[in-house]
Amino acid sequence: MNRILKQPTDAELLDRYAAGDEGAFHEIVSRYKNSLYMFLKQFLNRQDLVEDVFQETFLQLFTSRESFDPNRPLRPWLFTIAANKAKDALRKAQRISAIPIGTISESQEMSFDDVLNTLTSDNTMPYEDLEKGEISSRVAEVVENMPENLREILILAYYNKFSYKQMAQILSIPIGTVKSRLHTSVARFAKDWKATTRSQKNE
Repeated sequence: MNRILKQPTDAELLDRYAAGDEGAFHEIVSRYKNSLYMFLKQFLNRQDLVEDVFQETFLQLFTSRESFDPNRPLRPWLFTIAANKAKDALRKAQRISAIPIGTISESQEMSFDDVLNTLTSDNTMPYEDLEKGEISSRVAEVVENMPENLREILILAYYNKFSYKQMAQILSIPIGTVKSRLHTSVARFAKDWKATTRSQKNE
């Protein structure tokens, strides 16, 4: 009879790592490396910065073995570190307000379709008339040109599915600010998307 092995929780892995089990640290890295790397790639769009911040984020986790609270949710904490280090990297590069998020993988790009479908009830998003790749490219272009704070919260909310509470922790802002900023971000996206669509029609 086959036994289904239960995956350890983040707290269990952290407990094991705190006790000296470095294999537990590698399990944590394996669990979160893809989503964290994609977040950084979307936010930074500079491979050198992505690699540096990615390594620095897990390095901070590695060196926090004795101080980390295993009862604290790991995923929001990791993204808090990554977001802060990414902002620092952008400041050092003196490109705070002009860094595009770049080209996202096809599956990631098109996961945003549901969001797009809720932004407007009119016919300014003619999905049936466009190829997926073209829509994806235009989505990325609109998002990359948004202000940093609006781009950041859009990525956290819709690409990484964080809750209001988690985003408040990651960004160190009140939940009310999270809600208003996300509302502003979605409205800005809708406005820019419509402008892009009108421009396409006029060409």
